[in-house]
Amino acid sequence: MKTLLFLTPELPYPAQSGGKLKSLKLLEHLASRFDVTLCCPLKLDDAKHLKAFQREMPHVECITDPVKVRRSAINLLRSYATSVPLNVLRTHSPLLEDAVAQMADEFDVIMLDHYEVAQYVPESYVGKVIYHGHNAYFQLWERYSKTSNNPFYKIATKLEALRVKSYETEVARRADLVFAAPGDIDALRRAGVRRQNYAETYHLGDDSQLSLPDPNWYQTDLKLVYVGFLGWEANTRGLLWFIKNVWPQLAKKHPELKFDVVGKNPDERLQKAVENEPNIKLLGYVDDLETIYQTAHVCVAPLTFGSGMKVKVLNAMARGIPVVTTPVGAESIAAFHRCHLMVSQTASAMVRDIDELIRNNELWVTLAVNSRELIRDKYTWRALFKAMDVAIDDVLVSDERAESAASEAAFA
Repeated sequence: MKTLLFLTPELPYPAQSGGKLKSLKLLEHLASRFDVTLCCPLKLDDAKHLKAFQREMPHVECITDPVKVRRSAINLLRSYATSVPLNVLRTHSPLLEDAVAQMADEFDVIMLDHYEVAQYVPESYVGKVIYHGHNAYFQLWERYSKTSNNPFYKIATKLEALRVKSYETEVARRADLVFAAPGDIDALRRAGVRRQNYAETYHLGDDSQLSLPDPNWYQTDLKLVYVGFLGWEANTRGLLWFIKNVWPQLAKKHPELKFDVVGKNPDERLQKAVENEPNIKLLGYVDDLETIYQTAHVCVAPLTFGSGMKVKVLNAMARGIPVVTTPVGAESIAAFHRCHLMVSQTASAMVRDIDELIRNNELWVTLAVNSRELIRDKYTWRALFKAMDVAIDDVLVSDERAESAASEAAFA
């Protein structure tokens, strides 16, 4: 069995975000094909989940080290002094760097799960390097810069976008294979990484929901739902925009309308924004989303910036809850407006689209049925990993062929 070192910037457990879910699912699948070692820093509360993760995946060896480098102005300056993006600095561990340097040559493949961990691959490593890009991160920073009203943040994020772009594109060039969502592949190509070593991948949701009964219009409440990690700036900013620009008009049209917001670590700005909104509830982390979905009438994903496919959108579609989102929220999903979901270009359009789904049974059922069909046809983990296996095997087989040819030439 070939060996694989899986480098990731945080413990992918528990899977409380789309990124962690993808990393965990991928790691689990790779462990069925390779002898896998996981190497990662432990951030935030990762350390307290390490033993539970090891019980879940006892066949995966773990090499970890606590890393606590906050996002701060001081650390931003430190990152400039060391000529790396801030998140690369926040992922650095001298202990892990030494450990990987000593054992890298033992592995046939090193998989980089996010660009930040590329710093651990020794320059002398001659095995195959696979970059699994969760997003085109420089694009995310660029979009964040454009949406910021704070002059300092606008300048700082624009500069960070340039630094991340330089770093991330170099990681993609170094890799023997790059996995990314279709839109992110396009972004990397526009950034100058014009190679043939791309293969499509996706951030998927919980496709086990496809086995659950179809939702019923008459069994839902007059309720909107949002599900996402609330410590992520893109999620916070999107919700703040929704509460300010969309919710007041909806509440005026439908005074009894409720809005449940599910997710851990709500930002202080978000908590303050809902203080005087009795019909909006911050529910925190909910272990069983079915308790939320079974009575939800519409799922909203009001993202104003971001990159890649959005698991929150795919999850709701898999469950058959009609989704109203923005062009950013629908990015890279092969879905059509008014067929699989509603894509609202403006705040007023989002008000109109949600209002129509509240009133229009026929449209609601169309989206509920078509969204599940789309997930079933294109976005299941089984189909995704089957395609990824083919791309990985192609890289490994080409390497074996090259070694065989070299061996034959030596004895010719």
